[in-house]
Amino acid sequence: MCLCNADRVVMSVAVVPLAAKFGWSSSFLGIVQSSFLWGYIFSSVIGGALVDKYGGKKVLAWGVALWSLSTLLTPWAATHSTASLLAVRAFFGLAEGVAMPAMSTLTSRWFPSHERASAIGICMGGFHLGNVVGLLLTPIMLSTIGISGPFILFSSLGLLWLSTWISKVTNDPCDSPFVSKSELRLIQAGKSDSVKKRNPPSLRHLLSKLPSWTVIIANITNNWGYFVLLSWMPIYFNTVFNVNLKQAAWFSAVPWGTMAVSGYMAGKASDSLIRAGYSLTLVRKIMQSIGFIGPGVSLLCLNYAKSPAVAAVLITIALSLSSFSQAGYLLNIQEIAPDCAGFLHGIANSAGTLAAIISTIGTGYFVQWLGSFQAFLTVTAGLYFVTTIFWNLYSTGERVF
Repeated sequence: MCLCNADRVVMSVAVVPLAAKFGWSSSFLGIVQSSFLWGYIFSSVIGGALVDKYGGKKVLAWGVALWSLSTLLTPWAATHSTASLLAVRAFFGLAEGVAMPAMSTLTSRWFPSHERASAIGICMGGFHLGNVVGLLLTPIMLSTIGISGPFILFSSLGLLWLSTWISKVTNDPCDSPFVSKSELRLIQAGKSDSVKKRNPPSLRHLLSKLPSWTVIIANITNNWGYFVLLSWMPIYFNTVFNVNLKQAAWFSAVPWGTMAVSGYMAGKASDSLIRAGYSLTLVRKIMQSIGFIGPGVSLLCLNYAKSPAVAAVLITIALSLSSFSQAGYLLNIQEIAPDCAGFLHGIANSAGTLAAIISTIGTGYFVQWLGSFQAFLTVTAGLYFVTTIFWNLYSTGERVF
């Protein structure tokens, strides 16, 4: 998960010198930043269905191999033509679309119910640390080696990771030589949901239930805000506060580092509440409410930031509190649809990716037309608040499918 996000964020930093070299406008920057999502939106549902059928190990292995290849080809594509760059970034997104469904399905197989929030917190901690690694290493590689440097580094790390994954990991703990019989009994005893081999419910059936829509709309809102910050944060600090690229990378990296820690803390808190006897439904509602109200208030305050330090603090608060969503809608997918968690995750991810495309491109046009980020931050905050109400009305921690 760390490599998954590090490979994404390289382009968020490298796009600044690329834009200067090729004379790209702010609106076209949004198109380049969103091109990753063009492929991502198609692979999420298909990837989720493949994970449910073949298991997370094989599908994620192919995903990492293909997105590492795409990362390696990105600097060549940028110098060749705009069309080549957009095509390679779209293919990169196509390969990365399997990562989240694979993580969701593997954690549901490997962890008892009362440990899943902590497990997801660790996995997503790696995901957010990928932002830190990418944001900090990319400017150094750009200044010492050139534009190709960070892309070569992260694609090589992906292939190195792949050699260990293939030889050590299994889809289910009962197939692993590293799991003792006593540990296996502990895992199986802690599962309230048994996963059976059966045909997944139809798309129409999944979409006929309100709990599915709470997950889908929560994913839309989460991705809307997340990808705006992921894609535009270095540019925000560079244009609004006139900090250089290396400083912008540091200001951008700090919030992601704290998000990794706060996500794990949210998972531990969620598991503690469940062990204390609180219902899954109540715990998921509490965690998701924190994960949306906190960022909404912080983004409204960001409109009044007068220095990069204040802006960095507010963005840090926003992202730290948004990580509570990991113990909200992200875990809820496994609870309402344990037999087809990958499929439902893929559907929600595709809807969220469409929102991310609109928000990433839309930010570019808002900045170009209005000359500031303020309007889009206000729209995003409003979306957080409305979704929180919908979540609390219709979400459930009980099995639906």
